[in-house]
Amino acid sequence: MDAADFYTGLVAELYGPLKAHAQVAEPYARFITEHGQPALELGCGDGEPMLELRRLGLDVEGLDSSSDLLDRCRRRAATEGLDIVVHHQRMEDVDLPRRYRSIFLAGPTFTLLPDDDTSLRALQGIHRHLHEEGTAMIPLFVPTPVSPDDLGRTTETTSADGATLRVACIAQDRDEVQRTQKTMLRYERIRDGEHTVVDRLWTLHWHTPAGFASLAAQAGLNASDVRIDHDEPSDAVTEFTFFLRKE
Repeated sequence: MDAADFYTGLVAELYGPLKAHAQVAEPYARFITEHGQPALELGCGDGEPMLELRRLGLDVEGLDSSSDLLDRCRRRAATEGLDIVVHHQRMEDVDLPRRYRSIFLAGPTFTLLPDDDTSLRALQGIHRHLHEEGTAMIPLFVPTPVSPDDLGRTTETTSADGATLRVACIAQDRDEVQRTQKTMLRYERIRDGEHTVVDRLWTLHWHTPAGFASLAAQAGLNASDVRIDHDEPSDAVTEFTFFLRKE
């Protein structure tokens, strides 16, 4: 199941309340300020951190493959009186009229692309939409497998309308050769005696620094910088960010 089908219906509704980490706007605002506007956030979802960047007056557009998440983004923007431009497209099929000085992903959303061929298409799209003097920022990570003790363990919260919201990992398959991890997630919403359950397969495809640099080069992009998020040996890096420019 790809991201366009994963983030729909109940999953899109519970995405925000059950999100493990909130994306703060500051590092992306700094990136845009340094590399220029207009900017494009790939995989903008329900608007975090894009809406905050718009509040700061930055010229930022968003793109996402989930129409449900984009609808939530538009509603949030309308509530706050923010003028936004968002595009309903897959990252690997991006086709927009503008060229951008800053293109970025907020967090390792790039790993939602299911294989190297799709990743290469996305990088080629970034190349087409990047201003000649522009820069793309792509955070990446190697996902940690779920321990057997955590299978079935539930994360729970309560929504503004009093509903109980839950998510749990119920099964996982990991292929080190294909660099792919497939996790079956169970989402639940309970309110006024009504219990809704949806199971979705969440696929992540990770990259090594060397492998990603090779894909970027095939797309006509050079790494102007690679930042390692933690002090790790080069052969064990699990979190890193590429800054790409046109060759």
